[in-house]
Amino acid sequence: MSDETSTDAIVHTTLAPPEAAGQRIDRFFAAHIPALTRSRVKSLIEAGHASRDGIRITAPSEAVRAGALYRLSPPAPVPATPRAEAIPFPILYEDSDLLVLDKPPGLVVHPAPGNQEGTLVNALLAHCGDTLPGIGGERRPGIVHRLDKDTSGVMVVAKTEQALAALSAAFAARDLDRAYLALCWGLPNPAAGEIEGAIGRDPRERKRMAVVARGGKPALTRYRTLGHHQLAVALLEVRLATGRTHQIRVHLASRGHPVVGDPLYLRRIPAAARPLDAPTRGALLDFPRQALHATRLGFAHPRTGAPLSFRTPPPPDMQALLDRLGLEVITET
Repeated sequence: MSDETSTDAIVHTTLAPPEAAGQRIDRFFAAHIPALTRSRVKSLIEAGHASRDGIRITAPSEAVRAGALYRLSPPAPVPATPRAEAIPFPILYEDSDLLVLDKPPGLVVHPAPGNQEGTLVNALLAHCGDTLPGIGGERRPGIVHRLDKDTSGVMVVAKTEQALAALSAAFAARDLDRAYLALCWGLPNPAAGEIEGAIGRDPRERKRMAVVARGGKPALTRYRTLGHHQLAVALLEVRLATGRTHQIRVHLASRGHPVVGDPLYLRRIPAAARPLDAPTRGALLDFPRQALHATRLGFAHPRTGAPLSFRTPPPPDMQALLDRLGLEVITET
């Protein structure tokens, strides 16, 4: 496969060898162009961006002809719809395939109704600029996973289609090391264990998720207690065996241990708060967001396979609360 640059897009050409005869053309191109996923190749063929001996082809299932000259000409990436904005964010690692960051609390990940600007995607577009090769024909970053607006911590973002596909597969298979810190009300019993329960929309309030008896998706959360303060609050390390919306927050609340500061799943003053002195109780009840931090993320590099691992401490607001409670983050060796 030889490549040439034309109008800022890479044109891929190859002479089909005898052993390729009979293969589907989308499989043939995908095997020779690792930077593009097969679904992307298929859409390009259907859109008329492929040819055989100069004749346009539009059927992804067409059989390869030995000796034919095939060309795939993706259009140049168009500017992303979100506006690039110079919003600073902490970068932990970056190369041509991906970027790892420590997302601050209060930063929305992706533009949505009511949050079209000031998001992480806007910030990434400004930071990466023209170094983004493009995903799905658009010059944009690939959001592999999301953190809620007020959840802080380690995130990885893909810059290429290949990286997005590989990282998405790793997250789907849980083939990675990922841990959160959660400050919750009360002391879980046992101190370490699992919470299992299908998660779906709360039938009484559609903005919330809930553990449901039917219609939900299976969910499993593992936790261990790192410390506690007067049995009133506990610091947990939490790992996800599945990845459902609000999973940690929903599962802990379902066991009577909602995350401190959670605006959705903490609706009344917990009984565990009563023994606390007034200043400490006030500091916990007035904490303005869920005290949840994605503290660790490890995965294999999507192109090289090299192991990558990142760990970040809680942000200043959560760390100040932990210091007040005399709770220390214990890291594994």
